[in-house]
Order: sequence, then structure tokens, then C-alpha cells
Amino acid sequence: MGLFDKLKRAFGGGQAEAKPESEEKVAAENPAQQAETEPTPAAVEPAPKEKTEADQAEVNQENVEPEPEVEVAAPTPAESVEVEEKVAPKPAQEVAANEETKRYERGLAKSRKGFGAKINALLANFRSVDEDFFEELEETLIEADVGFETAMKISDQLRDEVKFQNAKKKADVSDVIVEKLVDLYEAEGENEDNQLHFATQGPTVFLFVGVNGVGKTTTIGKLAHRYQAAGKKVLMAAADTFRAGAIEQLVEWGKRVDVEVVRKPEKSDPAAVVFEAVKKAKEEDYDLLLVDTAGRLQNKVNLMNELEKIQRVITRELPDAPHEVLLALDATTGQNALTQAKQFGEVTKVSGIVLTKLDGTARGGIVLAIRNELHLPVKLVGLGEQMDDLRDFNPEEFVYGLFKDLIAQR
Repeated sequence: MGLFDKLKRAFGGGQAEAKPESEEKVAAENPAQQAETEPTPAAVEPAPKEKTEADQAEVNQENVEPEPEVEVAAPTPAESVEVEEKVAPKPAQEVAANEETKRYERGLAKSRKGFGAKINALLANFRSVDEDFFEELEETLIEADVGFETAMKISDQLRDEVKFQNAKKKADVSDVIVEKLVDLYEAEGENEDNQLHFATQGPTVFLFVGVNGVGKTTTIGKLAHRYQAAGKKVLMAAADTFRAGAIEQLVEWGKRVDVEVVRKPEKSDPAAVVFEAVKKAKEEDYDLLLVDTAGRLQNKVNLMNELEKIQRVITRELPDAPHEVLLALDATTGQNALTQAKQFGEVTKVSGIVLTKLDGTARGGIVLAIRNELHLPVKLVGLGEQMDDLRDFNPEEFVYGLFKDLIAQR
């Protein structure tokens, strides 16, 4: 089953929210189910007047344990067994999956609303599928930050697909647009590796690159917290020795998450900082070394020489390292992030993208452009400001979070 088919199934084939009905009507049509799934306040409090205030307070304190007399319809023994069997399997796993879905829904709320608004604005003037429509579609997709090449591909594919599916209604045309976007996104990522890679023995080294101000140092701090909390021995290296305050910023993060930082004075040789950090990581049996670097993309020659020297130092000490070269991009910059990714791809061998501030922008479509045009895997995404809101990238959750309203609201 393709990703778009899963999306359709998840939201009832586009019919789930098509014609919202009142709660009263739903209750009238299926009173038994309503009684079983949502006990009413009257059922939960059978005889409030017969209880003293003290009794009521005691009940409130102990309401974590369900009381038998509160049950609306006591199940038969057979039904009780069936309920237990349904609740028992993998509750922790299900809760974690639901929480991850909610994180993506919350984190992509602005992007979902913005993307949907652009598509809906296009369809508001929809009369027929002609060349004017496709030109407007191309402009709309480019404005939604899915990328120029992606917009052209989608437009070309839709010319035949809309006719083939005989799409005449606005909802049908919208479905075809989303289907093509999802199918292209899925096809381009068929062999994509979104996983972070670690050393089989000895310390793992993650090298972080990216321009100043994209949230690179914050990402390093949050990642240090994640693995420190998981029981790993983590070390950070402040190799951005040229930006004023960069060293102090990483040191402050080290204090927050209780992780040591290898540092030297400002203007020191970044490669010397990294050499000391790698040496310390090896000698003191650290599990993970996170290396911050400068982001002076305006001087590409110096930056290239600096990063090449850092990587030589790392590889000399640890032949398989760095295990990841992660490029931090600010999602709020839209197509600018795409340009930065292309430029850094010329400077160093990037293994994956960290997309920061995804929750604070309507430009989540940039993920489609990164995959379709750069063929670089997004490995981490920032879905909020909390310490644990830096998440491993989940392609399916991303698609659900970005497109679900366009499928569900019909």
C-alpha cells in the first residue's frame, strides 16, 4: 500500500470530515455506542446530592481507580475478557506512537494551514483544468516551498493524471495534487537512509555544519541531552572559534545538560580543538562526540579548507569517523535553506539534514524540495522549543502532518 493510500485510509478516504454532524445527531443514531464510549457526566456522578462534601473530596482524591458502580453498562464475563485482550498488547508502544503523531501534527500546524490555504486559494477560482490552471498550480507550489523542479514535475504529471481520473470537482483535483506530491516524495525517498549511524566500537563522532543563526548549537545541546539521558557518555567540542560568543554558548549548553565541553580561546585553530576532543573521547571511553563548527559560508574557500582540516584530524584518529556530517538548516528560511544546502554540499560531504524551527513556520514544504531536488535525507527535525522536541525524522508522520487536512476536510 502506497503512502497516499495510507493517508486516505487514515482519514476515511476523504469522507471522515466531509459533512460534520452534530454530537446530538451522532448520539441519536447510535445511542448504545455513545453510552459505551463516552459516559455522560450524569452517569459518572450517579447521586451527587446523597454525598457529603467530605465524601465527595475523598472520591475526588481517589478517582484514579474506577468505581464499579460508575460503569454505565457492566460487561458480561466474555466481554470483560475481550476488553482485557484489547487493552493489554503493547500499551507503551501505542502511547509512544500516538504521542509522536501528535508532535508532528502540532509541529506542522502552521505549515499545514499555510499549504492548505494556498491550495484552497487556487481551487477557489477553479473553473476547468486548462493551461491557466496549471500555470497557477506551478506558482502555488513554488510559493509553498516545494521547490521549482518539484513544481514542474507535479504540473507535468497532473496534466495527464487529472484527465485520466476524470477529476472535475474541486475535492477530486485537490486529491490528485496531493497524491502526486506524496507519490513523488515517496519515490524519491525509496532508498533514503534517515537513520543516524554510530560506531561499532570506540566513540561516535557527529560533525555539525551550517551557517550562523540556524540553531546548530542548540541542536547539539538538545542532542547531547537526549543521549546523556539515555545513559551515554557524551562530549562536545567548541570548534567554532571565530564567531563571537559561540564558545560561551556551547559551554552554557554543556552546563544545562551536564555535558563536558572541550574548548580553547577565541581565534584558536578549530582543528586543534577537535584533535584534543577526539583524543579525550578515545582515552576516556566516551560514547559520542558532538562537534560544533563555524558557518562562514560567505568565505567558502576558507570554510572549505577549515572543514577539510577538521575531517582529516578526525579520520586520522578514528578511521571510520565522522560517522555523520549533519547540516543544520532553518526551516523558516524556505528556499534559502535549499540554497544553503546546495552550497554546503559543495564544501563538505553532508550525510543528512537537521531541519530546525519547523514548528515556527508555514514553509514545511521545504522538506519535499530537499528530498526531491537535493536527494539528502532529513534525519532530525525541530518540532518545538522543549528539550525533547528535537525528533528523529519520520517520513510518514511528516506526510500525515502536512497533508491530512487537505484529505480530511471535504
